[in-house]
Amino acid sequence: MTEMSRRLLALAYGAGCHAIFGLAALTMVVVMGSGMTLALGRVPEPWNWVANVALLLQLPLGHSFLLSNRGRRALTWFSPRAVASDMAPTVYVIIAALQVGALFALWSPSGVVWWQAEGTLFYVFVALFLSTWGLLGLSTINAGLELQSGFNGWSAVFFGRRVRYPDMPTTGLFRFTRNPIYVSFALTTWTVPVWTPDQLLVAMVLTAYCVLGPILKEARYRRIHGERFEAYARDVPYFVPRLTPAPRSDRTFSDS
Repeated sequence: MTEMSRRLLALAYGAGCHAIFGLAALTMVVVMGSGMTLALGRVPEPWNWVANVALLLQLPLGHSFLLSNRGRRALTWFSPRAVASDMAPTVYVIIAALQVGALFALWSPSGVVWWQAEGTLFYVFVALFLSTWGLLGLSTINAGLELQSGFNGWSAVFFGRRVRYPDMPTTGLFRFTRNPIYVSFALTTWTVPVWTPDQLLVAMVLTAYCVLGPILKEARYRRIHGERFEAYARDVPYFVPRLTPAPRSDRTFSDS
C-alpha cells in the first residue's frame, strides 16, 4: 500500500466514522427525548415488540462481543490487512454507532404515551436531559476523546505510526465513579420529558447493561494494570458515585 493510498483510506474511514457517530448521537437524543415516539420503525403489533427487543439486545450483546478477545480480532476484518490492527478502534466506533443508530431510528413506537411534561416542568426535564448528555460528553473526554471517537485509529494510519491507546482513566469524573460513561448513559434514559412503555423498556434494559457491562472492561484493566487498578478501585466506587472526589496520588492516580 502506497503512502498516498494509505492516507486516502485513513481519511475515508475517519470521515465515515465521525459522520456516522454524529448522526447516531443526534438520532438517539431526538428519539429518546420524545419517549421513542419519533422513531421510524413501522412493524405492526404484536411483532413490533419482537423487533424492538431484538434491536435492544443487539446493542449490549454486540458491544460486549467487540470488547472480547474474539471481538477485537473480528474488528480487523473490516479494513485492509496492512492497516487492520491500527484501524480497529475506528472500526469499533463505526460499528457501535451503527448499532446505536439502528436501535433508535428503526424502533417501532407503540403509540402509547403515559405522561408528558408540560409548561415549566417540560423545560425542567429538558434541562435535566441535556445535562445528563453534558455529563456523558465530559465522561467521554475524561476517558480519552481520541479513543472514544475513533480518531486515534484512522489518524495513526494517516501518519504511518502505530495506534496509541490512552492510559487507564482516573481523573475528572473518574475520581467519583469508575464508570462515569455508563452512569451518565443510564441517566440519559431516565430524565426524558415523555414517558411511554417503549421508553421504560429502553431505560430498564440499557440501565441493566450499564451496571453489568463494565465487568468485562474492569477484568481487562485488572489484567493490564494489576495492583494499580486495585488501588484505584479501593478508593473509587464501581457505579454509584461518591459525593467527593477520590484523593489523588502519584502512585495510584498517575496519568503517565
